[in-house]
Amino acid sequence: MWQIEEPKYFLAFIILPILLVVYVAHYIWKKRKQKEFGDQLILQQLAPESSFFKPFLKLFVVSLGITFLIIALVNPKVGTKIETVKREGVDVVFAIDVSKSMLAEDIAPSRLERAKQIVSQIINQLGSDRIGIIGYAGSAYSVLPITTDYAVAKMYLQNMNTDMVSSQGTAIAEAINLAAQSFDNPATSKVLVLLSDGEDHEQGFEQAVLAAKDAGIKIITIGLGTEKGGLIPIRYNGTIQSYKKDNAGENVITRFDPATLKTIAEQGDGAYIYGGNTKDVVEFVKNELNTLEKTEFESQQIADFESQFQWFLFLGFLCLAIDVLLLERKTAWVTKLNLFNEKNNEK
Repeated sequence: MWQIEEPKYFLAFIILPILLVVYVAHYIWKKRKQKEFGDQLILQQLAPESSFFKPFLKLFVVSLGITFLIIALVNPKVGTKIETVKREGVDVVFAIDVSKSMLAEDIAPSRLERAKQIVSQIINQLGSDRIGIIGYAGSAYSVLPITTDYAVAKMYLQNMNTDMVSSQGTAIAEAINLAAQSFDNPATSKVLVLLSDGEDHEQGFEQAVLAAKDAGIKIITIGLGTEKGGLIPIRYNGTIQSYKKDNAGENVITRFDPATLKTIAEQGDGAYIYGGNTKDVVEFVKNELNTLEKTEFESQQIADFESQFQWFLFLGFLCLAIDVLLLERKTAWVTKLNLFNEKNNEK
């Protein structure tokens, strides 16, 4: 099983055709100059030990050496060892409010971008925990099922936007219910991290919170926005064109409402924190997760890839060393073999 660590260095192979073009150009120039100097037969008599084949051999050896050095830079790896890895942790599902009100910029860069920053920083602090992501507005949508692939999770996280869910509102109850369905291992500790500005929420979330509590799910809520509120920008190609307006044509001001989030945390035996300072929020969530029991939830086999660049590095320098030692005059023992019938041609 092979793996390439730095595939970008394959671009260095452009050196080989450039080297070939330079060599051919130099060879043609040299032949022209030799013709200007004198007859080809006389030149051969003046330099009888000059080899026609050796310059091409040197070109081949140099090209081979460069090829090996480029492969060394690419660093191919081969899987030589299989290990059994046991992972312990908790299951964490992030439910992120993607309603239009999350576009408000009363906290920089915006409520939604701050939510994504917080989730990304929390993921950075996790060890072997499994994570999932949900987006919700007027309805809830599973962005990423439970996984241990943090890189993929961050990719999906960065692509989240307010156009993911067509219906507007803040369906917290549906988000909680969907999160409860996302946990696929009843033996693990379960945490739902819910991020929202708390505005325009639907009623009836209490039943969903109690059901989650009975299922052993701890709910941590994070509030985003300010009580002063902010306008909801409408952008086109990254530029603000206008702001969202109500039926009377007035700009809509969206205000942060922490009451619902605090109620959810209280009823769900969880915790609430205001998301004004990302560092404080990340530390808070990390401490909450550390209080939970870690459960072994996965045992998988992985290949331990070992770097092989050193072999190609050695071969590359060996080829370059051979090129330095390889002279352009004829090799005595090869001449004796008379492979190309040179002796007969000289008569």
